[in-house]
Amino acid sequence: MKRGGRDSDRNSSEEGTTEKSKKLRTTNEHSQTCDWGNLLQDIILQVFKYLPLLDRAHASQVCRNWNQVFHMPDLWRCFEFELNQPATSYLKATHPELIKQIIKRHSNHLQYVSFKVDSSKESAEAACDILSQLVNCSLKTLGLISTARPSFMDLPKSHFISALTVVFVNSKSLSSLKIDDTPVDDPSLKVLVANNSDTLKLLKMSSCPHVSPAGILCVADQCHGLRELALNYHLLSDELLLALSSEKHVRLEHLRIDVVSENPGQTHFHTIQKSSWDAFIRHSPKVNLVMYFFLYEEEFDPFFRYEIPATHLYFGRSVSKDVLGRVGMTCPRLVELVVCANGLRPLDEELIRIAERCKNLSAIGLGECEVSCSAFVEFVKMCGGRLSQLSIMEEVLIPDQKYSLEQIHWEVSKHLGRVWFPDMMPTWLKYSGTIPARCNLHLLDSSDSLALAVATSTSWIQVILLP
Repeated sequence: MKRGGRDSDRNSSEEGTTEKSKKLRTTNEHSQTCDWGNLLQDIILQVFKYLPLLDRAHASQVCRNWNQVFHMPDLWRCFEFELNQPATSYLKATHPELIKQIIKRHSNHLQYVSFKVDSSKESAEAACDILSQLVNCSLKTLGLISTARPSFMDLPKSHFISALTVVFVNSKSLSSLKIDDTPVDDPSLKVLVANNSDTLKLLKMSSCPHVSPAGILCVADQCHGLRELALNYHLLSDELLLALSSEKHVRLEHLRIDVVSENPGQTHFHTIQKSSWDAFIRHSPKVNLVMYFFLYEEEFDPFFRYEIPATHLYFGRSVSKDVLGRVGMTCPRLVELVVCANGLRPLDEELIRIAERCKNLSAIGLGECEVSCSAFVEFVKMCGGRLSQLSIMEEVLIPDQKYSLEQIHWEVSKHLGRVWFPDMMPTWLKYSGTIPARCNLHLLDSSDSLALAVATSTSWIQVILLP
């Protein structure tokens, strides 16, 4: 019996050893079939496209195959240079050694390039140095983004223009150009047009003081494929609107105009003829005309005196009842309206007039204003479910004999067809002094939407997402 037991134990031990050997052999075979270093480069390339740059660089050190993929042109067609100084920004900057490698090995692969710089002159100079070295590339898009002013405006104009001209001359297929808040001038725009007139579709150049109406007119005359344009009001002219309305020009899809005054009473605003607007809208009937107003009350006199095709209006400073009343009479195409502040006179009649006349209105935001609860309910009732965005601070609504603040959200929800509540000001924000009262309106750009931050004199901020 004892010997039988020993034989049984020996057999069990041998079976266990055999089982372990099989598992080990299977594991080895599996590891050989999943050799990550020998994956197809197309597969690695798709994975690398989803990795942040730093992780991609670390992964490139795994093996020779992955390193080869790291330097494939497809990975370097789109790049954002982040240029920040430690003393002026907490954001991370693109490492100087990486910039050198990009210029040396991948500059001819770059097609979609943007520069994000802080407010320092050093960062702007670094951006210009990189631009001046892009002699072997043909960019399709270029964006110069200042996260804070003055940045590029602090540079000598000749230095900036010299660097930008390198890109304009060597890029024969530039389709998108964002150069807001830069010292670009008329001669440099002529170079742009001479080399990229057939491909340019988007041009954003708000706050470019060295560009004249003649300079932007040259662009409109030659770039017949232009579909999106952003500029300051002082560059807008009857001649420009007529040029954009010519038979040779494609239909404009988006026109953004910034109407800005830094010093009250010291800025003269010219008047655009109604006939020019009429010609423009006949040619481009579906255009989005977006206007941002940063004016003082006495400077609104030239505006809203006759019908204009504005679709989006944003008032970043206090605007009078009279002006808002004129908006209701002269902007029948209005889709979106944001009023940062108005004062202490109720806007009941003005809102009702806007609801009556602006049949396409789908979004409204009110900051430091006053509206009676009854008038607000009537406004919502007239607009109905087409109001996709209704952002009203609770402080705006004034209770009356018909509705209290507790009742109004039920009435508004009923007419909207969805649950709605007025926006509340957080207590911590209401009593904090972290947001400067002078900051009236600020735009945050993103790829899919615009975030409009409205700040009033009571130092609160509200964010409205715009499609």
